[in-house]
Amino acid sequence: MESLFTWLGAAGKETALFLVSMLPLIELRGAVPIGIAAGMPWTEVLPICYLGNLLPIPFLLLFAERLLDWLARQPLFKKPATWYTNKLNSKKGQITKYAKWGLFLFVAIPLPGTGAWSGAAIAALLKMPPIRAFFSIAAGVVAAGLIMAVASSGVFSLFT
Repeated sequence: MESLFTWLGAAGKETALFLVSMLPLIELRGAVPIGIAAGMPWTEVLPICYLGNLLPIPFLLLFAERLLDWLARQPLFKKPATWYTNKLNSKKGQITKYAKWGLFLFVAIPLPGTGAWSGAAIAALLKMPPIRAFFSIAAGVVAAGLIMAVASSGVFSLFT
């Protein structure tokens, strides 16, 4: 991950952080610790990562279901797309029970596979109204960013 950040860093730390936070699976949760480890202040890291993480979300809310269906029909991507769809479908009950609060909590808790990308895919599969889903996801990303900033600052302060 650091080598990707270093390679992207040729365009500047801010640009590299923005791009890394857009990547699925890494998102803001991975980008915040990288930015803080790179010596950037958390007050600069959080807005950059927040905007980078949220940029693809409206598109995912609108097209995630179709994209997953298309990927499941492609021989190369059939197995991973089917696995991912099944994994998301297994989380639908938790999200549906509490609707927008469930989506917020799903995105806010910084665990693997629970970021904004997965939240957008679940919202699309549940056919949640995109605007309502976006605001729940955006609030969850803020909470996850704060959790990651506090955790990262605490961990890195132990080594300085």
